[in-house]
Amino acid sequence: MTKQTFIKGAMILLAAGIVNRILGFVPRITLPRIIGAEGVGLYQLSYPFLIVMLTIITGGIPLAIAKWIAEAESTGDTRRANHIFRTAMLLTVAVAVVLTIAMLLFAPYIIRYLLPDTRVYRTFLMMTPLLLIIGVSSVYRGYFQGKQNMIPGALSQTLETIIRIIASLVFAYMLLPYGLEWAAAGAMLGVVAGELGGLAVLLWNFRRRKEDRKSRKTVADRDEPGTAENMGKGTNSVKKGAVGSEPVLKRLLGLSLPVTGSKLVGSLSYLLESIFTAKSLAAAGIVTGIATAQYGALQGMIIPLLLLPTALTYSLAVSLVPSLSEAAARGDKALIQKRMHQSMRIALVSGAPFVVVMSLFAEPLCRIIYAHEEYAPMLQLMAPIGIFIYLQAPLQAALQALDKPGSALMNTFIGAAVKLILIVQLASKPELGIYGALIAINVNIVLVTLLHGISVLRFIGFRMKFTDFVKVGAAMVIMGAAAQWIMHRMPMTLEWIALVSACFISVILYLLLMIWMKIIDRHDIARIPWIGAWFR
Repeated sequence: MTKQTFIKGAMILLAAGIVNRILGFVPRITLPRIIGAEGVGLYQLSYPFLIVMLTIITGGIPLAIAKWIAEAESTGDTRRANHIFRTAMLLTVAVAVVLTIAMLLFAPYIIRYLLPDTRVYRTFLMMTPLLLIIGVSSVYRGYFQGKQNMIPGALSQTLETIIRIIASLVFAYMLLPYGLEWAAAGAMLGVVAGELGGLAVLLWNFRRRKEDRKSRKTVADRDEPGTAENMGKGTNSVKKGAVGSEPVLKRLLGLSLPVTGSKLVGSLSYLLESIFTAKSLAAAGIVTGIATAQYGALQGMIIPLLLLPTALTYSLAVSLVPSLSEAAARGDKALIQKRMHQSMRIALVSGAPFVVVMSLFAEPLCRIIYAHEEYAPMLQLMAPIGIFIYLQAPLQAALQALDKPGSALMNTFIGAAVKLILIVQLASKPELGIYGALIAINVNIVLVTLLHGISVLRFIGFRMKFTDFVKVGAAMVIMGAAAQWIMHRMPMTLEWIALVSACFISVILYLLLMIWMKIIDRHDIARIPWIGAWFR
């Protein structure tokens, strides 16, 4: 089994993440064209509850397994690593089975009292196998990460995405004649098929690794039978007392529960957001079908488009954690400041063009991508807040790297509480409706990002340079003006060509301005894979 360095492993996961993000956008475009916004709403309404259940099952388990197996491997304690894996698998399977049975038994009550549209029942039933499948997959992923082998996880994610795209669209199309609720259930069935494919890849890699290990052990025993046998006995006798079930289970829970609790705040907030939004829209006099369509447009179309640039900000967060942790351990404050400034600057510079494009061209984007231009005002309202989303990832990563997860959790909790209160207050007003929920989500994003920034400032004294914001803002204005000029000079019969041309030329202009203003320099470009080699 190949073992990678941290940088190589991070690049493998980054490449897989970008590919999966691009591929994952395919059903976002095509599914609304097959089942419409209301069908997407039925598909999306069950997700918040699923995420809460998955957080309980897998919240901190992969991280705990990866951390602990890596520690055991560093001391050559293979037997203990295997025992950790088996214990984690038994715990995860047990919790997943219990929650799956509970979901099946109480499905009618959950649908009636928690979820806002009873038509989601079939989709809800289709998603119940995901608890066990994703739970088992998470243990295998944590195991391979602990072994510092990122390839199986990357391959698994990519295959899962491809199967999910094909199966979701095929099943949704096949079941559409039976009604929207069946079409949404078919889309969810495609998700189950994708997760099964991803799990199959992990199982195949695990079995292959096991066979390779047996082959190496057979060769070693044949070459030095006496020595190998004696060493094995000695090792077992020394470590026998260290692998009892109770200590392993106790420490596993000790490592995973805090992370699970932190993630539960976000997942519960997401669930309550969907419930409160639906009930508030009903209070505003909006009928269930329209409310479901509006929620589906928000969660299934607008927010995924807004989150496209987070593939880069996520990779920044992943690479920032070990870098800051190492610098903090050495007490190198200068390096901490340097890394923070680099990551925040890249997040700002890379996210700004997306904000300009989505703000100016919300209507053609929604028309060309989704064939639903009526939801363009939602994108226009959320697009300017996108810059806060892109800056939030490195700030949160910094708090985790500096051993301040409690601050990140508290900031997230405050933002979630404010968001839910505002949803109830604003979305229930007939003159606002779904836009009240949008305002609440925007306030939450801005508030959490500012609180994270204040926390980072308090702990390490970091703050962004004001001149960076001024320069990027000026470049955004010039880019927007150029994009609008190009768009209006192209024939409207070729709208998609005009949009692509306007975006491409204006982004090139924006990058040239960034270089001219010295926000981006040759060293930044040199870090880009493939392209960077020409600038080194």
